[in-house]
Amino acid sequence: MIVVMQGGAKEEEIEAVIKRLEEAGFKVHLSRGVVRTLIGAIGDKSRLELQSLEAMPGVEKVVPILKPYKLAGREFKPDDTVVQVGKLRIGGPEIHLIAGPCAVESREQLLETAHAVREAGATMLRGGAFKPRTSPYSFQGLGERGLEILAEAREQTGLAVVTEVTDQAMARDVAEVADVLQIGSRNMQNFALLQAVGKLGKPILLKRGLSSTIEEWLLASEYILAEGNFNVILCERGIRTFETYTRNTLDLSAVAAVKQLSHLPVVADPSHGTGKRALVLPLARAAIAAGADGLLIEVHPNPENALSDGPQSIKPEQFSTLVGEVAEMARVLGRSLARIQE
Repeated sequence: MIVVMQGGAKEEEIEAVIKRLEEAGFKVHLSRGVVRTLIGAIGDKSRLELQSLEAMPGVEKVVPILKPYKLAGREFKPDDTVVQVGKLRIGGPEIHLIAGPCAVESREQLLETAHAVREAGATMLRGGAFKPRTSPYSFQGLGERGLEILAEAREQTGLAVVTEVTDQAMARDVAEVADVLQIGSRNMQNFALLQAVGKLGKPILLKRGLSSTIEEWLLASEYILAEGNFNVILCERGIRTFETYTRNTLDLSAVAAVKQLSHLPVVADPSHGTGKRALVLPLARAAIAAGADGLLIEVHPNPENALSDGPQSIKPEQFSTLVGEVAEMARVLGRSLARIQE
């Protein structure tokens, strides 16, 4: 349920309500809006008399949350969440471009890509040090050496680092390097991992499962939010449908729908969403038109020889073209591309 406090409610009144809820065994989350403060409470409603709660000083009303995702929905937080990544703010009027190779293959490959995407206009660098692959014989990433290379790339370029966490045992080690922890599509419903990264407090980029509904996706985010970590960025990366021409079907209706259902920022991944280099640019434009707060783009200096996802990776010069066209689309919508502040 949500306890809606009156406009101008005193701090001691808010604290009294929180204390009452916690004493009744509720898990409490505070959301301070421009006009009112909302107190989200998750627990057994039978343990508390709602009428007595509504009678407390400063309380305007108590509203039950009917949707299964309690903290991710706009019922709990009507205002957009803005996730802070260093000096970057994701979820506001600016659009962020997260670019880089699917996997860190070598120091030379990553540094070359990092400098290229930084010059073109990216604000964050993506690159997998640990890569879960469908086949056990495929390239699995450089592991800890990959993390070291990502840290060096950040030092040289100033780009924030986005990299994937694949299991609980490595979560803390990855978090020491990464600015944003990515949960991949295969792990969207790895609930123990979601809880573990939620406890770390780092920004999380949560990819939609390849066969997951929007509700399941939002419920997965709920596992992170329930740990007190509201720094969650949702990523639409395409779902599996009957279509075989593309690797996945990029569901841009989900971008628009989630922006209505949830306060969390949403980015789109047209690289995984199509699996085809020629389709990345048009789907990137379309994702921004649908309301995405950013794009996740695979960029590789030599896609033909990439060890992972070469057919969907674009070259640095193609990324530069994409940045220009996405900037034009953003301007039409009254938005702009984010830039790294020197």
